[in-house]
Amino acid sequence: MSAVVIIGTGQAGVQAAEALRAGGFTGTIDLVGDEPHPPYHRPPLSKAWLAGEMEAAQLTMRSPEVLARKNINLRTSVTVTAINRTSKQLVLNDGSSLSFDYLVLATGASPRKLSIPGSDANGVLALRSMADANAMAERLAVCSQQQLPVVVVGGGFIGLEVAATARKKGLAVTVLEAAPRLLGRVLAPVLSDWYAALHQSHGVQLILNARMQQIEADANNTVTGVRLEDGTLIPAGLVVVGIGVAANDQLARDAGVICDRGIVVDAHGQCSESAIFAAGDCAARTLADGSLIRLESVQNATEQGKSVAAAILGQERPFTATPWFWSDQYDKKLQMAGLSMGATDWAVRGDMQSGSFSVYHLRDGKLLAVDSVNAAKDHLQARKLLDAHVSPSAAQIADLNFDLAGLLT
Repeated sequence: MSAVVIIGTGQAGVQAAEALRAGGFTGTIDLVGDEPHPPYHRPPLSKAWLAGEMEAAQLTMRSPEVLARKNINLRTSVTVTAINRTSKQLVLNDGSSLSFDYLVLATGASPRKLSIPGSDANGVLALRSMADANAMAERLAVCSQQQLPVVVVGGGFIGLEVAATARKKGLAVTVLEAAPRLLGRVLAPVLSDWYAALHQSHGVQLILNARMQQIEADANNTVTGVRLEDGTLIPAGLVVVGIGVAANDQLARDAGVICDRGIVVDAHGQCSESAIFAAGDCAARTLADGSLIRLESVQNATEQGKSVAAAILGQERPFTATPWFWSDQYDKKLQMAGLSMGATDWAVRGDMQSGSFSVYHLRDGKLLAVDSVNAAKDHLQARKLLDAHVSPSAAQIADLNFDLAGLLT
């Protein structure tokens, strides 16, 4: 009887385990995680969970009882310290071992750390896990009680979502972004400007091209502020670090599995070692042109988990769907379809001032991606256009009387 071990209890790991069972796999499945909790949803951590608007039961993705009914062995608070490819065994932190016929690495990613003096002060926090979110919620409560301001380092999705949550709590918030605009790696300039105006309209202070010198702390090493290179001191009772993440690929690297800013996999999630697969935030997928792409989204984790399960079952299910993402900030939901890197032109459909519109990313007339704000219908239609490789012109996009859906028939 074959044995599958899955390292990681997030979306990708759970999906791989359940897809194996749904596909008829009858061997043993061990789902191993280093956190004490059963699998839980991560997207709400920076929003509803951090704001105290969600119960623990709502955060849980799969209870141990549900997994047990599917004959999936959940092993929490267990860390895998080494992979022996030759003997197909894992070394665990308690000194024991676990054998596998197939290994799935769903190890996720970890927040990048600040590299300035004082960044180890109490109250300088990143957000990735439930423990991180709980620590941040506790610190936000202290800030609320003492009316201490919050500084967010990094104008990416996590940082801006936390900024919005802190403003909902009535706290003063400053966002420090080293780049000249917010979300510069993923949004068109027109949408970056719109998000800057959105946060400013809610009272957030934005400092772009920010250059930090150090984190200031008191005698107890509790953060008191952020000092910029120009000497400006920005007071803070909490500093949120949101400067991106790095793939958790060290375990794979140590085992000799090929990695390149993530665990390199093919469209089926298979690594350089035939019995080892990877899925989710830790996986760098090889595209048709030989380039690599590592995506951080629930959809990516879900689809890669399914692809991995299919490959283990001897089936063909490459991950080829249009990627999509979302972010909730205040009462605005951003839904992104496709990948906008390399876009040279943009077209707006709808009225940006109304707060419901879409930005279409184009390159040489080809549609690459669509970002929709409070426009769910546009988002669903965009995914259909991208899947069908249909590209409306900029004039058609801008004309609300033109039926884009008609291009699909």
